[in-house]
Order: sequence, then C-alpha cells, then structure tokens
Amino acid sequence: MEPRITVLTLGVDDLEKAVEFYRDGLGLSTDGIIGKEFEFGAVAFFDLQHGVKLALWPRKSISNDTQLTQKEPSATDFTIGHNVASKEEVDDVMEQAKNAGAKIVKPAQDTFYGGYAGYFQDLDQHLWEVVWNPAFKIEE
Repeated sequence: MEPRITVLTLGVDDLEKAVEFYRDGLGLSTDGIIGKEFEFGAVAFFDLQHGVKLALWPRKSISNDTQLTQKEPSATDFTIGHNVASKEEVDDVMEQAKNAGAKIVKPAQDTFYGGYAGYFQDLDQHLWEVVWNPAFKIEE
C-alpha cells in the first residue's frame, strides 16, 4: 500500500454545529454541507493542504455505511496533530479554538522533546494537538 491519505473523516453528532465550529470558528474553507438530498448523505468537506480534505459526517451515517453499531466515542482513540511554525502560533490557535467553543484539555506548554504544545477538543470531543516542534519544518 502506498501512503495516499486524502480525506480524514470525523464523525459528528450535529453536522451544522460542527460546520460552524470548523468554518466560522477555526476559519477552514468549505463549500458547506452537500448531499442533503440523500438519506445518510449529508457531509461537509474542508480543504486542508496538498489535496488533503477534512470531512465531517454524522456518526449515524458512518454507522449506516459501515454497518457497524454506533457506540460512544472515546477522545483517546485518535488525535489530530496541527503543526505550526512557532510557540506564539500555538497560543494563537489554542485561543482561536477556545473562542470557537473548543474545550481546552491541556493548555500549551513546553514539551519533553523541546517543543511546545497543547490539546483541545472540538464540539464532538475529537482531540486536536496544536504543536510547535523544532524538528519539523512547516512548508508554506
């Protein structure tokens, strides 16, 4: 298998609120919710970088599509790393997320590896790490 991840899909409970959080609160670009005309089809896509997209899809739709029973989510099953270019940018993104309604799980602080990072949860408890790692170069 060649690494070709193009879409990260997050299951959400309220698609409209989740879209508002990511679009209006975090400033991610989207054309909004599409597929409303199909049962279990409503979804929103957000452009990330280099052709990668973030999708928001209701948990009940994921359950229907996969034929798996919907269960209670756990925030510790999966994290999304958002790397930035400086400590200041970590603080800025954490503040932006908080103002958008995110729960700050761990305020930004120095890390054991010489970086700086903090964690927040979105409205559906997905865990995001905002991190400045001096070993990672951020491509513009």
